[in-house]
Amino acid sequence: MPIETLQVPTPDGRADAFAAFPDHGERYPGVLMYSDGFGIRPVLREMALELAGHGYYVLVPNLFYRHGPAPVIDLPGHIGEEARPAVFAQLMPLIEAHTCERVLSDADAYLRFLSTRREVAAGPVAVTGYCIGGLLAMRTAAAHPGRVAAVAAFHGPVSADGPDLYSRITAQVHLGHAEGDVTPEALAELNQALDAAGVRYTSEIYPGTIHGFTMSDTDTFSASGLKHHWDRLLHLLDRMADH
Repeated sequence: MPIETLQVPTPDGRADAFAAFPDHGERYPGVLMYSDGFGIRPVLREMALELAGHGYYVLVPNLFYRHGPAPVIDLPGHIGEEARPAVFAQLMPLIEAHTCERVLSDADAYLRFLSTRREVAAGPVAVTGYCIGGLLAMRTAAAHPGRVAAVAAFHGPVSADGPDLYSRITAQVHLGHAEGDVTPEALAELNQALDAAGVRYTSEIYPGTIHGFTMSDTDTFSASGLKHHWDRLLHLLDRMADH
């Protein structure tokens, strides 16, 4: 299965990115995948290839392309407790510079790019994201209700923008929360806000997980959490593809 290295035109330049998709010469539903704050690295390629193997065209952009091509900072092969403070010290300025205005400008560019690819089927797309990418996925779905039919966010700060965000989302939503991130009370409050906004969603705490549980190159990884994530994500995307 090929991985294609790409340059996505944006109003601020070109975002380096990659796409994974089946090599059958057909057209596949498009999925925009936002990385976590650590950015593009081998584990993201593994995840994109896994998803592509289920019949999707998966586009993974470098969120921080304005600061240089990925990897924007040097990352250890395994991101453990000792490495984390130094890594975050370099990453936080990039994350803070990635304003909502920039997020939405980039989202326009990424979705436009998907619509031009000959390997991508006509029709709506899905957006998925991890950690900060989960919030970006929700913002993208809210900004493009006619284009995004499914959105998933895993261990993401999805309530950071408040309930106004939810009222603009028409996509089917799945939110997979780390047990270490969300209390049952906070989950109930979030789900109540989603209900009030009329969002079609599933939103649950993944048992025994802490923030970052999907990423196998970190010390927060949970194999059972990752499997649960694939079960939920593929179910969501299959429903989109069937419509």
